[in-house]
Amino acid sequence: MDLASNLGGKIEKQEVLSAVEQYEKYHVFHGGQEEERKANYTDMVNKYYDLATSFYEFGWGESFHFAPRWKGEDLRESIKRHEHFLALQLGLKPGQKVLDVGCGIGGPLREISRFSFASITGLNNNEYQITRGKELNRVTGVNKTCDFVKADFMKMPFPDNSFDAVYAIEATCHAPDAYGCYKEIYRVLRPGQYFAAYEWCMTDSFDPSNQEHQKIKAEIEIGDGLPDIRLTTKCLEALKQAGFEVIWEKDLAVDSPLPWYLPLDTSHFSLSSFRLTAVGRFFTKNMVKALEFIGLAPKGSLRVQDFLEKAAEGLVEGGKREIFTPMYFFLARKPVSDSN
Repeated sequence: MDLASNLGGKIEKQEVLSAVEQYEKYHVFHGGQEEERKANYTDMVNKYYDLATSFYEFGWGESFHFAPRWKGEDLRESIKRHEHFLALQLGLKPGQKVLDVGCGIGGPLREISRFSFASITGLNNNEYQITRGKELNRVTGVNKTCDFVKADFMKMPFPDNSFDAVYAIEATCHAPDAYGCYKEIYRVLRPGQYFAAYEWCMTDSFDPSNQEHQKIKAEIEIGDGLPDIRLTTKCLEALKQAGFEVIWEKDLAVDSPLPWYLPLDTSHFSLSSFRLTAVGRFFTKNMVKALEFIGLAPKGSLRVQDFLEKAAEGLVEGGKREIFTPMYFFLARKPVSDSN
């Protein structure tokens, strides 16, 4: 029943359907344009996470991201290992002041803090997710070392050189401009320190003249609140343009023993991630339909389930065709002598 009570986030229940309609109009399937999505990214992304967060938490738990996966490893284990890998790449140490850019409800923030004993600030522009994150911080006991700041990651409210490390997990893909976002991260990071991220990207196999490729890209954009999906090469260019030294970068999907999209693949069944399987999603859809019919879930909830389903289809197809990755990883350093 938590799913029903939290659907719509901070949006008034009677306004959820209207919010769904406004959100859909930003996207290609409903006549929307990329320029409009970029110009209105704050509204679009906020609506998306108000509408989708409860579904994410119901299906994925507290960490809303993918991970490369070993045989014999369940989804939750792979997600934790993916977060620990990031902390190790950054060389996090006890007491360091770290920024999580686009932190969601703080699942990775809590895991990385407990793993590294670093103090982590989660930056998020969605009020509902911050409220939920603070509640979970109290429950897990990390509220003394971890907190949240509500702000736009294109205009961060922090002084220059504030943090010992910065990371982003499948979050800065929501930025309308990669360079502008990375430049802000560069500004708040201390000289000589590191920024690491997992980015959602189209790969070099993506063909913009291929209509099927464009359809898959559009399905991912509407289902995941994205103004556009950049090529991996564009992320790399933006990092360098912002002033970073790139230590190393790689699409971690390439060598994953199990496909990263396996949890969403309808041909796959798993008890440990049952809610993400075809059967689990069928049950969820019909439960939401029933809850909406009897008035326990706001009108429009089923429409949200539908565009999330569309995203799942696009993600799986994009993964199988190797034209999309949710784990383009890079580790970058702000020079000790900052000449910018």
